Amino acid sequence: MQKVKAIGVTTLIGMADQTYQPTLSQLRAFVAVAEYRHFGTAAARLGVSQPTLSQALAALENGLGVQLIERSTRRVLVTPAGSQLLAQAKVILEAADGFVAAAAGVGEALTGPLRIGLIPTVAPYVLPVLLPALRDQLPSVRPFVVEDQTARLLDSLRVGVLDVAVLALPSEAPGMVEIPVYQEDFVMVVPAGHALAGRTDLSIDVLDELPLLLLDEGHCLRDQTLDLCRSVDARPVSGDTRATSLTTVVQCVAGGLGVTLVPDSAVAVETGRGDLATARFAAPAPGRAIGLVFRASSGRADAYRALAELVTSVAPKGTR
Repeated sequence: MQKVKAIGVTTLIGMADQTYQPTLSQLRAFVAVAEYRHFGTAAARLGVSQPTLSQALAALENGLGVQLIERSTRRVLVTPAGSQLLAQAKVILEAADGFVAAAAGVGEALTGPLRIGLIPTVAPYVLPVLLPALRDQLPSVRPFVVEDQTARLLDSLRVGVLDVAVLALPSEAPGMVEIPVYQEDFVMVVPAGHALAGRTDLSIDVLDELPLLLLDEGHCLRDQTLDLCRSVDARPVSGDTRATSLTTVVQCVAGGLGVTLVPDSAVAVETGRGDLATARFAAPAPGRAIGLVFRASSGRADAYRALAELVTSVAPKGTR
């Protein structure tokens, strides 16, 4: 008679624990790594150490029984399973942030930490007036400032690393609310003695064939300048000179390397040193709109609108 061997019930490695409940920290780790595709950057954005971030992500994957992130020495990729779950993770985090905001009281005055992001062509000209105004008018707020390019600021807003951001509009970012705070013209900065120095009747067509110096890729002012050139089919002569700050670009102008466009709010600061002059466009002059951007799910719309009004009230010279 043939013996029958009984096989006991086993638990397969990788199966999800049905009693497992992910923490918000674990979900934030997953979303940040998926957004930035770099563990070091994601950890810095969340304000945690890289080992802490890695442990949180590993705990999430182990608890779910699913690999969310593919790791190698050269790259970080989101797995197909991770891509399917990423949107839901974002919804959960937004709901949690909204819950906390609601508990604090929707529409109440801002209190406690306020994480503000600003683009580099705004921060140096707005912060000197905004931070004192926050201290005077909202003394219970503790501001934390992050200066970065638009794309990374929006990423930080999405994952909850930032509360609000001040940047050029429109951001065209889904799930965000935009409140215009001020507008400003673009002003041409030229070397002292330049043929255009002091003019106030420039046509946009003048950009054609000028040696126009630009900020490096990723800066919205660079994109706005190029869009302006394309609008009149201008083809400025742009060489290999690029810079990551407006100050450096303007000093290159002072050194005779070309001309550039700067927002009006930056003119007084950036042309105060070096042999420089300005030229302005005839009305209606080209320019940009700056606004306050925050997550629609934040639950703090009234408070952030009040903050936007504060930014408008202290907008630097050259804005309207």
